[in-house]
Amino acid sequence: MKERMQRFMAGRYGNDQLNQFIFIVAIISMVLEIITRQSLFYTLTLVLLILAYVRVFSRNINKRYEENMKFLQRKDAILNKFRKQKYYAAQRRNYHIYTCPQCKQKIRIPKGKGKISITCPKCRTSFIKKS
Repeated sequence: MKERMQRFMAGRYGNDQLNQFIFIVAIISMVLEIITRQSLFYTLTLVLLILAYVRVFSRNINKRYEENMKFLQRKDAILNKFRKQKYYAAQRRNYHIYTCPQCKQKIRIPKGKGKISITCPKCRTSFIKKS
């Protein structure tokens, strides 16, 4: 039986991160359908499960790979926004972060130094700020 399944899956795309995400959304939709008894969630669950199984058994590997890469790029873009916010929150404890009025470069200045003249390292514009 295991050998038959391996032969059947040979040349097929299989599972990836996008399929895992689709399955998770389908499970959430299924739970919402059970709680709310809305047929919209039932339909959404069916569509998502069909889509996931079509992707798993697809022989068009290049197309599925491209879809997965687009998904991963979008996911990374969203996660990077949260990582950047976390980084800036940690930096705000000890530093002020100013933007250069000329080139919009972000400049990190230590807190507690009083009124100082800041020179942008990128465009050499000077401006005065309180730290």
